Amino acid sequence: MATLGARLELVAPGAVDIRLRSRPEISQQHGFIHGGAIGAIADSAAGYAALTLTEPGLEVLTTEYKINFAAPANGSEIVAQGRVIRSGRTLILVKAEVFSGDRLVAFVTATMMAMNASG
Repeated sequence: MATLGARLELVAPGAVDIRLRSRPEISQQHGFIHGGAIGAIADSAAGYAALTLTEPGLEVLTTEYKINFAAPANGSEIVAQGRVIRSGRTLILVKAEVFSGDRLVAFVTATMMAMNASG
């Protein structure tokens, strides 16, 4: 996230927001924020949201995610809002919505796996 210049905006039980300002280095050929950067902050927001509900000493790994792009990310910044849908002992279902201002630019559904930090 540091490489992209993303920063945490909100951390609460089951919820994490990550903000990313638009820069030429993370833009695609038309000047929009690249889908890879959008996916990265969405995955991180969803994963950290899941982590907020795990027991101490556990970490989370993404086991799968699906992303739908709804509109070009052409604003000055985007915000990924990760939210837990259902938290189980091992599998955690999450979603992330990515906004440019009030406009939804991407939607992610994902499954995270809680595991011991040592692997």
